[in-house]
Amino acid sequence: MGDTAAVTNKKLPEQQKFQFGPWTISSLKSHIMESEGNHREKYEQELRLPQLPEMVFAENCLKIYHQSGCGIEFNALDALRLVDASTDLIKVAASEEWQNARSECQHIKNVVAPFDWTFTTDYKGTVFEDRPNTLKISPTTERINIENLKKKEPIHFYEDILLFEDELSDNGTSMLSVKVRVMPSCFFILLRFFVRVDQVLIRINDTRFYHEAGTNYMLREFSSKEEKTSNIPSLHTDPNAVAEHLKLTKEIFEKLEFGPHTL
Repeated sequence: MGDTAAVTNKKLPEQQKFQFGPWTISSLKSHIMESEGNHREKYEQELRLPQLPEMVFAENCLKIYHQSGCGIEFNALDALRLVDASTDLIKVAASEEWQNARSECQHIKNVVAPFDWTFTTDYKGTVFEDRPNTLKISPTTERINIENLKKKEPIHFYEDILLFEDELSDNGTSMLSVKVRVMPSCFFILLRFFVRVDQVLIRINDTRFYHEAGTNYMLREFSSKEEKTSNIPSLHTDPNAVAEHLKLTKEIFEKLEFGPHTL
């Protein structure tokens, strides 16, 4: 009886779906992955990481599907596949600051093998094709129309989904989330990885997606920024506030063109 009540009381996943022309945008938000069970086993088997983030939302997902049979999805498992499982990159990036700031850090002493325990990922989404040759990805000189995004349009659909988070044993924070906003003329997606290692550095990896209604493509812009905390005037916990103080280290601009059935 008690087990039945526990199952009944567990919060059901929240699912939403929105149609935008030839696009179907669907989201799923559920609870934190449990310490045992199918999801945990899958993550531990498929990832080479010595440990996982404290909070992994294994079922959380945003999926953008085009009627031609292709699209892009955002999930925690694919993002964590890109975490360096054999090198402590923070020591490499800021060795002196690391030694000074983390000398008494019990969290690091407990790490069994060296790996990027900040869970830094340059994940840009998981593209897929139900049928071959429906999606083409290429470099582009075209840029996202920021002015169009500033227009005061009604928001038809909005979702903010957390994929994983870790407090680095009270030595900072690491998190990956994805937001989507759909207006009458376009939709916009921001996939953001944010990490703050106290007294060491702050890093933000942003991937922005933009699609204007009536076009047969989506723009994808990836940027990586970071800075030592000693070079930042005041330590902000808000990624939006601190982003302007970070140094750009990498940019990638791409065009994702969708199949012949696109209108």
